[in-house]
Amino acid sequence: MGGGGWKFAWGPQDDSASIAAIRAALDAGINWIDTAAVYGLGHSEEVVAKAVAGLSSKPYIFTKCERVWNENGEISPSLKAASIRAEVEASLRRLKLDVIDLYQIHWPEPDADIEEGWSTMAALQREGKVRWIGVSNFNAAQLERVRLIAPVTSLQPPYSMLSPEIENATLPYVAAHNIGVIVYSPMKSGMLSGAMTRERIASMPPDDFRQRTPQFQEPLLTRNLDLVERLRAIGRRHGRTPGEVAIAWTLRRPEVTAAIVGLRSPAQLAGVIGAADFRLEPAEIGEIGDFLAQPAAAARG
Repeated sequence: MGGGGWKFAWGPQDDSASIAAIRAALDAGINWIDTAAVYGLGHSEEVVAKAVAGLSSKPYIFTKCERVWNENGEISPSLKAASIRAEVEASLRRLKLDVIDLYQIHWPEPDADIEEGWSTMAALQREGKVRWIGVSNFNAAQLERVRLIAPVTSLQPPYSMLSPEIENATLPYVAAHNIGVIVYSPMKSGMLSGAMTRERIASMPPDDFRQRTPQFQEPLLTRNLDLVERLRAIGRRHGRTPGEVAIAWTLRRPEVTAAIVGLRSPAQLAGVIGAADFRLEPAEIGEIGDFLAQPAAAARG
């Protein structure tokens, strides 16, 4: 929803479609929105503000700091206290809020400034600028460093059946310390949605970053498309889409509080909203695990 023309864009995006997508999600019972200042270099936050304007019952709104940009649109990291304070004021202004429900450090960079950044976040919480504070993309060791300064409400890590890395150390850590987990990219940037094809990938606009990532290129592309067909078969048993199966796979873990699912239009809601109350059977989880355990070259068989 940040639109095109910035480093991690998904191509051009119509703001009216974004607003309609948010409204459709809220009408369907979704009660929170996650964004970040850097998405569209401030534009995504402005779109969120327009989408919730005038609503009698507003959703929880989460955003992030730490990624800053200059007049040329060049993005850099900063965890300095003055930077975070300037960022929260800018986000409050763009979002048209008096307080942010969940404010998150986007990336643990620069590593040397993590403590300064988290101390500032804790101060913002005490001052009433934000209600809760969390982090994104932190590993277990970095979580331990900040937890000693102030409690961590939540962690936002990437997690999908194509990126299961947090299962090794991070999920055990958050479980031990009562930290919520809001996973992002449960469909691996749309790869597991069921709507991705070779033709669609080949026709992506030049500023869609996904074309440049390994999961959208060979040798992984063929295996991933085969995996989607396996998810489609599982979903068919329950009247669910491959994307809903992929999201449900992340929600099977008790440590995972919620999954962030991106929408670009109201029509996309129908292919994902069913995951909210759908859970996979143990045998189906095993079926997916067996497929993922195969070498990429053998997965098609």
